[in-house]
Amino acid sequence: MKIFAFFIEILPLAGFFVGFHYYGIYTAAVISVALGFIVLLVSWFNEKRLAPFPLYCIFFSAIFTLAAVIFGTSILIKIQPTVANGLFSLVLLGGWFLDRPMMQIFFGSQFNLDHETWVKLTYRWGCFFLLLAVANEIVWRNNSEEYWVNYKTFVVAPLSALFMLAQLPLTLKGTKKNTS
Repeated sequence: MKIFAFFIEILPLAGFFVGFHYYGIYTAAVISVALGFIVLLVSWFNEKRLAPFPLYCIFFSAIFTLAAVIFGTSILIKIQPTVANGLFSLVLLGGWFLDRPMMQIFFGSQFNLDHETWVKLTYRWGCFFLLLAVANEIVWRNNSEEYWVNYKTFVVAPLSALFMLAQLPLTLKGTKKNTS
């Protein structure tokens, strides 16, 4: 069942990639947002809750896509990852600085981790999202639109999955044992 969830979650990115190559960046962004909402609905029906992080991502994507379509500028679609990742990084690193692990707020219902692990994960993910924000700016400003779409699909997505897997040992080590 987990493999099905994985494929459902990559639908917005796959829709964006395919939509771009057949219809252009505006339609691709609209397809991606629509598929993102469908993924949220599937999640709601399966789990009876909406996870905060996907909701945050879809919200940003929808706002920037709507603005891009209204104003007719694809730059808004290209900077959306910069703004979303940059703000999320700011929230995470700000929380880390204040010893308030924000990852726990976003993912606390999915993982039962000790405070130290939440703090480490908050710092690591904060740095990772900052790196993604900076890299997005460099790539979209210095390359073609097609290159940026391919980068987003074939570099950022796999890199994010690998980074998540790299955090697995820390996550497993910091998992609280049930005492009931």
